[in-house]
Amino acid sequence: MSKISVVDFLEAGLKAEALRQRAIANNVANLQTPGYRRIDVKFEEQLAKAMASGDEIEPDELQAELYQPKNTAVKPNGNDVSLDVEVGELVKNSIRHKAFIRLLNKKYTQIDEAINIR
Repeated sequence: MSKISVVDFLEAGLKAEALRQRAIANNVANLQTPGYRRIDVKFEEQLAKAMASGDEIEPDELQAELYQPKNTAVKPNGNDVSLDVEVGELVKNSIRHKAFIRLLNKKYTQIDEAINIR
């Protein structure tokens, strides 16, 4: 086993946000589908535990997963997707994605500067 790096954390975060983007798109596409229950992504708790533990883990062990939260009101047709909720999730996801990109860019800039010290 090897210790996971900051770049590995950021890469896992970007993958999670891409999965969440697809989940949101799927939820919106099924806005009127009878019986459809919205899906979301579990990742932040797993990321926090991995960062806090200090244990050596493989980057592959840090994976986002889809789940059905079942915590939103169900409409008469059995569907629980709310466009307002999905738009809010889309905004939050976009902000998280930008944060991961900026952090990754900063990390690569630091690596580049360390390599090119004269």
